[in-house]
Amino acid sequence: MKKKTASLLIIFVLIDIFILGIVAVILIRRNTGFLTFNISDKDLSKNNTNNDLEATPEENDPYIELQEQILIVPDELKKGTFSETRKLNLPEGVKISLYASGMKAPRSMTFDEAGNMFVTDKSDGKVLLIKDDNSDDIGDPKIVIDSSLRNPHGIDYFEGDLYVGEEHQIIVYRGIKFDGKFTNKEVLVKNLPTGGHVTRTVVIGPDRKMYVAVGSSCNVCEEEDNRRAAISRYDLDGSKMELFAVGLRNTVGFVFSPDGKIWGVDNGRDLLGNDIPPEEVNIIEEGKNYGWPYCYGSGVNNPEFSDKKTFCASETAYPTYEMQAHSAPLGIDYIYEDNNPLDDILNDQLLISFHGSWNRTVPTGYKVVRIDTNDKEAESIDFVTGWLQKNGSAWGRPVDIESGEDDAFYITDDHAGAIYRLSAGD
Repeated sequence: MKKKTASLLIIFVLIDIFILGIVAVILIRRNTGFLTFNISDKDLSKNNTNNDLEATPEENDPYIELQEQILIVPDELKKGTFSETRKLNLPEGVKISLYASGMKAPRSMTFDEAGNMFVTDKSDGKVLLIKDDNSDDIGDPKIVIDSSLRNPHGIDYFEGDLYVGEEHQIIVYRGIKFDGKFTNKEVLVKNLPTGGHVTRTVVIGPDRKMYVAVGSSCNVCEEEDNRRAAISRYDLDGSKMELFAVGLRNTVGFVFSPDGKIWGVDNGRDLLGNDIPPEEVNIIEEGKNYGWPYCYGSGVNNPEFSDKKTFCASETAYPTYEMQAHSAPLGIDYIYEDNNPLDDILNDQLLISFHGSWNRTVPTGYKVVRIDTNDKEAESIDFVTGWLQKNGSAWGRPVDIESGEDDAFYITDDHAGAIYRLSAGD
């Protein structure tokens, strides 16, 4: 009897080991990042340079080659992450400096007519006003407009009012002043669905309507609330809600171009491997379905929904551009004549900030790229890189990118708790 019991125990142990082995293999095949300790020189170069561009951009494009530069850090900001020299890769003629630091997780930005910056600090639950009072390109001081908010992310300034997206609602600060004070605070949209992807992006369009993006509740599933994985549109007072576009798994960043088009970046699902599905750039149009949860990329059906093959191929809007899987694009800005501090060749290009992968066996992203919207076959081109290090870690993670009122672009970093200023240099 004892021998039989011992034999059964051994069998059960072997079965458990076998099952655990299968689970481990599945996890590794489905892009787990916990085994990443170092990146080969080849992989790091592929992520941080333009050496592997398949298409050749215009010959007169001076911004293809990136050069290592020291991040310019004012003495008063040389603390924490920036107490040591930091280097980034940029094109010649472009410089990057540290504009503000000491925050927990700065996310989205917006500017008023005077160039004052408003930014959400998601982890700290705050909305901040950052001013450059003495025009030295350093954000000082930081004024707390409001605190104890629930995952504040999206923010937009419009005609004297400041709109902010919390996880569960959209609020507005009426009559916002240069000192951070406001006339009154109102809740415009209540009871947004919570959990899952918690960012709520809010943008006021040229039609004087409020556009709100809510991400999915899951990796891949059919939603119970149709406001999820969608962009909704409201009147400025929060009334007359209507679905604008659906099937957008997690469109954290979107922007209006001067011709009124909405350009958005969408984060793809996990658990299909290192290079599937592609991250997307979409021209988001009213009434269209962009496929999620049934499809990804250009009409490819997810394996969980094999019966949706025809729907995906013929009834969904395809991405305008596809980008490296798991790059996590969060911010997007459109370069045009009025907001371009650099060369005219960059007009009609998109700047996209990649937050970076969290579960890819070889990390990817952690940079800013650009895409030429004049070229239907354009690839993403590295523009600012270097946050990703050879040991597989990243000392910074870009989130939002926005043009300011001072011939510069600004980049938030919720890992380093910082904001960078990108401008023309010598």
